[in-house]
Formats: sequence, C-alpha cells, structure tokens
Amino acid sequence: MTPAPGASPDAPARSSASRARTAAVRLGHALCATRAPHQAAVFRIGLSLVVAAFLLREWPSRRVLFGDRSPLSHEMALELARLDGTFSLLQWSGGRVWFEIVYSLTIASALAVMVGWRTRTMSVLLMVGVLSLENRNPLVGDGGDTVLRIMVIYLVFTRCAQVWSLDARRARVKRREGLPHTDRTGIALWTATGLFLLMAFGWDTGWPLVLWALWSVQGVWYAAGQWYPGSEVRALLDAGASMLHNAAMLTIAVQVCLIYATSGWYKVQGSRWEQGSALHYALNLEYFAPWPWLSGLLAGNAVLVLLLSYGTVILQVAFPFTLANRRIKNVLLAVMVIEHVGIAVLLGIPFFSLAMIACDAVFLPTAFLTALGARRAVPALRAGAGPALR
Repeated sequence: MTPAPGASPDAPARSSASRARTAAVRLGHALCATRAPHQAAVFRIGLSLVVAAFLLREWPSRRVLFGDRSPLSHEMALELARLDGTFSLLQWSGGRVWFEIVYSLTIASALAVMVGWRTRTMSVLLMVGVLSLENRNPLVGDGGDTVLRIMVIYLVFTRCAQVWSLDARRARVKRREGLPHTDRTGIALWTATGLFLLMAFGWDTGWPLVLWALWSVQGVWYAAGQWYPGSEVRALLDAGASMLHNAAMLTIAVQVCLIYATSGWYKVQGSRWEQGSALHYALNLEYFAPWPWLSGLLAGNAVLVLLLSYGTVILQVAFPFTLANRRIKNVLLAVMVIEHVGIAVLLGIPFFSLAMIACDAVFLPTAFLTALGARRAVPALRAGAGPALR
C-alpha cells in the first residue's frame, strides 16, 4: 500500500503503537477500578448479619458448643487442630474468661462490619473470630458453617464498604467539608489489633504470618493517607486494593458456582433423586421438621414432591451455565433465593440458607441494587477518601 502524499512512512507504525498504548491504558483503568461495590456491600451486610444472628442464637449453649464445657476438651481440640492444620484463638487458653472475650468480640465485629464501621479492621477481626470458634469444635458444624468459614476469608480482601456504610458516609462528610484526612481512631484500632495479634500468636508462621502481613500493609496504608495523601504510594495501594477486590469478588462467584454445581451433580448420582423421591424422605425427618404439619402437607403431594426434587437438581446444575445470559440468570437467581427461603422454613436450617442468599448477592444486577436506595458508588481511587474507606 502506497502512503498518501506528504505522509510519513512511519505513520502506520506510530498509529498502531498509539492504539496499543490506548488499549493498555484502558485495560489498566478497568483492572484498577473497583467493580461491583453494591454487590460487595450486600454481601458484607448479609454475611455479617448471619454470623451475628447465629452467635446470638447460640448464646445460651455457647460454652457447650465452643467453650470450656464442650465435650471436645481443650487438649483434644489442640490435637485435632494439629492434625487438621487449623488455628484458633481458643487454643491459647481453655478457660472461660478468654472464651467469653473471643465470643463477644466476634459478635461485636460482626455488627461493626454489618453497619460498615471501620470495616477494614473489623473484617479481619471477624475472620479471626469466626475461624477461631468454628475450628474450636468442627464436629458440630454443618454446610452453613463451612460456607461461613470460607466467605469470611474472602470478605477481608474486598472493598465492601464503599456504599451503604458508615465509612462511606464519613468519607463523604470529610470531602464535602474539606476536612483533613487525619484518622486517630483508625490508628488506635490498628495499634490495638497489633497488640492483640502479638498477645494471641506472637511471631509464629502460617496463618499468624498472613495476619501480620495484613496488619503491616494496613499500616503502610494509614501512613500514606496521613502524611502523603496524594503520593504515588497511596495511589499504588489504592490500585492494588481494587485489583485484589475484583479478584476476591470473582473468587466468591466461582465458589458459589462450585457449590451449586457439585451439589447438583452429586444429587444426579443418587437413586432417590433419580426417582424424584428425595425430598419426600427429607421432609419426613423429625430433626429437620420445625413445622411438622407443613412438612407433612407438602410430603403428601407426590406430584409436587417429584417436581421440586427434579427442579432442585436442574436449577443447581444449570446455574453456572446461565451466567452468560443476564435475563435468564436474573430469573434463575430469584428462583434460587426462593428455594433457600423454602429450605430455611421447611427444613429448619435458616443460617445455611441466609448465608447462601448473601453469597448469591454477588450476581444481583447493579440497577436493581441502586433502585433499593443507593444513588451512587463512592470509588476511593478517584475521591481520595480516608484510609478506613474500603
């Protein structure tokens, strides 16, 4: 092809390089922007609500389940943790006082995360508290406990308080009134968390090393926000936090798909599910019948039991494949939520159902969430919000 008169022979090459740079810049902005802030907020609120409600419900029997009165003695719990490679703050002491402190702090951190108060610190404390209680006596857990253990870890890596939180409200007030980025409360919480980690773990390796790494990075975050709010270090930490948030949200979505897919394919291999009678047997279990008359009424309708049994398998197997179509995904997501509500009412396992509904929130459409009350997201990268903003 002959270049146009007066055009440089290197013009096509420069044009291609310019387009490549533009594409790279756009890709960088896409990767460094916080995605799905409303979905992360609903996930944060739902998950912390489930944890707080579960621990409050078990308050009368907390010492038997996880504390000093548990049939699984402190020595047996230490040996089981050693074999499983898990950790728990309750390994530090088997006494009642330390257990009550851990249990109460876990409830308090769950409530703080739910309202979005100092979420960056409180989400770490929530993760440590939940894992400590669950790992103290894993023999009493069920599928809901497993979901909670997994999801509280993912929650730490999300920027889940950019909307619908006290942190976001505080950042908006500071921006509107032109207040400085000083945050003595955040520094005090960061220091107290470090002392808490030192008292509980020391400088051990493994999980404590991960917690120390999180604490150290947060210290750099605070230092950059306090003394160098417009520095490249702060911008780099913001971009890295956004990329980590996006990866965490993607991981949560993949985890939910794996839960549904594996559950559905395992059901396919069962003869009761093939015959369409599995739900009938589940409804006739006394342990899973909080409303016996309602369970008996449903179990007595053979056609309805058959449709629900087959429908459950089809929904769980098909869910990961519907994500490519937004309309089908939204319809199926609503059906899945209704299914979890039915499981909570009919089988009496509400916390598992609520935990899964909170996880399903990562697939909710943004337009639907913003219609519930959020006017706009608060991206920390552009706004230069306070260091506690997630």
